[in-house]
Amino acid sequence: MALLSLPPITPLASTPSNFNHAWKGVLGLSTVKLMGMGLSEDSWPNSKNFICNSGPKLHCLSSDKEENDYVAGDFCPLYSSLTNLTIPPTRRPQRLMRLRAANDSQNGAPETSHTKGRFGEIVRVTKETNVQVKISLDGSGISDCNTGIPFLDHMLDQIASHGLFDMQVKACGDIHIDDHHTNEDVALALGSSLLQALGDRKGIYRFGDFSAPLDEALVHVALDLSGRPYLGYDLCIPTQRVGTYDTQLVEHFFQSLVNTSGMTLHIRQLAGKNSHHIIEATFKAFARALRQATEYDTRRSGRIPSSKGVLSRA
Repeated sequence: MALLSLPPITPLASTPSNFNHAWKGVLGLSTVKLMGMGLSEDSWPNSKNFICNSGPKLHCLSSDKEENDYVAGDFCPLYSSLTNLTIPPTRRPQRLMRLRAANDSQNGAPETSHTKGRFGEIVRVTKETNVQVKISLDGSGISDCNTGIPFLDHMLDQIASHGLFDMQVKACGDIHIDDHHTNEDVALALGSSLLQALGDRKGIYRFGDFSAPLDEALVHVALDLSGRPYLGYDLCIPTQRVGTYDTQLVEHFFQSLVNTSGMTLHIRQLAGKNSHHIIEATFKAFARALRQATEYDTRRSGRIPSSKGVLSRA
């Protein structure tokens, strides 16, 4: 451990000017070079590497003296009490710099590939429906869904809440006929918005799988954001309707979403007797699997998660 030997101190006159010099000397203590420690001014907290920069700025002591020639007594009378001061080694400045580096991005994403967030926004208008979908993959689970189909709204809420996506879905369709067109077009628009938000998919995990229980029901979902649309569906829903919602529309919802998002999706029912529980467990498992697949893999360092070097719809 190195010792810092300081020169004799010349007392200061009690003038405002000299007081200001003394204050600068106190603030400059952090930048004095330590003999034998191998530390430089750059390794101490400053405006570039410190997380919080509130409070007075640090004024460094400047000197034209040669290396190992330290003159601070002209500015700081406190040096007289610091003779033979033992300075313990510290790693705190380096730790602060590492913390700041970790906070420069979200979800571990490299800053260059994630500076503006991952958002998707789609408007789909046909003679049958008018659908608007907005999604943020790096949200907190905020959901604002109104499709005119209450049970579908409830399921979309599960995707947002358990996937930690911020979602807004507004739809107006010909539900006076039935829910088929609105259910389908909402899923098509949601898949397109996911595709838009994912972009080139650099640095993501790509794969996700999750088993979600809901009382007696248990459903497993596995997916791959490969760019190749495929649905494997194995649910046995015992009733034709849940409320006014036709349970046949569950498979059609996921098939439509797969078609536009370009994901491979497998859904397997492992247990369950209650139709509501089976369907809700499916949407929860899907949300958690999608969350895994869209999150960033810090070890991948922004590279596309494919041995081919590309993920495309081809």
